[in-house]
Amino acid sequence: MDLQGIGPLKGNMSFWIVVTGLEIYEKTRELEFKKHGFKSTRNKLAQNIASGDCLIFYITGKKQFAGIVEVTSKVIYDDSRVWQSKKKPDEMYPFRVNTKPVITLEEDKWLNAETYHERLMWTKKWPRKNWTLAYQGSLREIPKNDYAILLADFKSTKKQG
Repeated sequence: MDLQGIGPLKGNMSFWIVVTGLEIYEKTRELEFKKHGFKSTRNKLAQNIASGDCLIFYITGKKQFAGIVEVTSKVIYDDSRVWQSKKKPDEMYPFRVNTKPVITLEEDKWLNAETYHERLMWTKKWPRKNWTLAYQGSLREIPKNDYAILLADFKSTKKQG
């Protein structure tokens, strides 16, 4: 796939699927996508995230991709209450990064993740009938080409209004 002209693709940046619930995503949106927090159980993975990396939000329950942000800071630890989930009321999402939006969609335009099973490299590890297994866990690094496919589709959907 031609990766030219589709967005911020810098040298050694990484791309991450952030699997999150609607409550957490809505709080990140309320914060104007200026920061995002990761669960306390994701310390080791979160420490691999660096400034310049991109996060693609996958919303559980909806099974859709909602937006992409670029990380603008290193990961810090902060256990002050910002995000809250009814499902995990004691979780503080303490591993945090500053971010800026790359592209976000209105909820009625979110991208249905199931349609990407055959198109993305990293989802092909799972059988088609169990495609949602690709989205277990809350943070997963994906290949650059998979990011390029998602970014191009976000841009196309945004352009269509």
